[in-house]
Amino acid sequence: MNHIKFFSAVALMMFGLTTASAQTNDESQKLTTSRKDRTLTYPQLFFGVQGGGQTTLTQYNNWKLITPTASFSFGSFFTPVVGARLHFNGIWNNGGYYDETEDFKYRYKYLTTNLDLIVNLVTLLGKKNYYPLNVYLIGGLGMNYAWDNGEAFARSDKMPLAYDGCRFGHNARIGAQLDCNLSKHVSVNLEFSANNLGDIYNSRMSGKGDWQLTAQLGVAYKFAAKRKAPSNSPIMGEKQEAIISKSDSEAGEVWETRQDTIWYDEVVETPKAVKSSKTWAVFYGVGKTDFAADEQLAEIRAFLKDWNDCKVYVKSYADAKTGKAEKNMEVSRLRREKAVKALTNAGVPASSITSNHYGDTIQPFAENGKNRVTIIVATGQKDSKEKKTSRKSKTKEVRYRVR
Repeated sequence: MNHIKFFSAVALMMFGLTTASAQTNDESQKLTTSRKDRTLTYPQLFFGVQGGGQTTLTQYNNWKLITPTASFSFGSFFTPVVGARLHFNGIWNNGGYYDETEDFKYRYKYLTTNLDLIVNLVTLLGKKNYYPLNVYLIGGLGMNYAWDNGEAFARSDKMPLAYDGCRFGHNARIGAQLDCNLSKHVSVNLEFSANNLGDIYNSRMSGKGDWQLTAQLGVAYKFAAKRKAPSNSPIMGEKQEAIISKSDSEAGEVWETRQDTIWYDEVVETPKAVKSSKTWAVFYGVGKTDFAADEQLAEIRAFLKDWNDCKVYVKSYADAKTGKAEKNMEVSRLRREKAVKALTNAGVPASSITSNHYGDTIQPFAENGKNRVTIIVATGQKDSKEKKTSRKSKTKEVRYRVR
């Protein structure tokens, strides 16, 4: 119930931002087409539903992990080129694990909420404001919420990073949509997207973000935002009544005015926090505890130099097929302590290090010999700027002689 309330609050906030943006558009974006045309005015609002399939990429056979997915979205095209939408997608997902002894699949649930920017490539590159068939480039950021992961957590002996309960993280999307207008208000579409989610979203550690691929068919209903135009404003594409002065009549001259549309590109830089993580594995001989990893230490120092707010996580293990459990726990403890000491001697602040040891209670690798290991994960972030180019328009009144 808590996650339903949370996403409802986010939806209301996003809808408020989208509506406010539509209401504050410049008068130059009040574009209309000929009354004989089948198009709508701008801003142009829409609601859409979609259904299809999705899979999250893992080391398992991804064709066996495909599950149904459904989406709901609402948004607005502010000009014939640029629009935005709030998009919800969920709710089933599958994962899988296999090694030389076991093969199993597990199911969990998810819901993503994305605020997407939409660019119509057809009107961007074309000469008209309306085409019956359009291609949209879609990119956006949002939040992902996963829960009901009990099947994976029950096998944490195979997947040490399987989480219990729920997991909340980011979602970054890039995609494309083919949209075909069936009538003035209704269109059908086919959309493909790739979504980048936080690592271990699917309970498998890769050291990088997990990727989810979706393919969906959908239908959208479009309608124009209602606005009261000034009584003296002309409709673009239609000529005003001829303005004929007395002197012009006597001279036999007739003049008219029209509204011309001028398109231009606007570049906006927005701050963006970039996050990164990197994983190193240091292996040992049987019963050995000395930390000999000069190459890894150099890479860790370089990572801490390049990234801010860094955290370092140290986890040490012993293999289950050598020695007794008590001895293996002591060996993994010594490996952890020596690894932490080597890191601090190399200049890593002790306050940024979190460490633990597990003996042979957890085996992170399928190959037994590799479980004599210390795994080091470093995370950090840095500030960056993202440049976005938007296509905008303005109008200019032109007076010309017709006779």
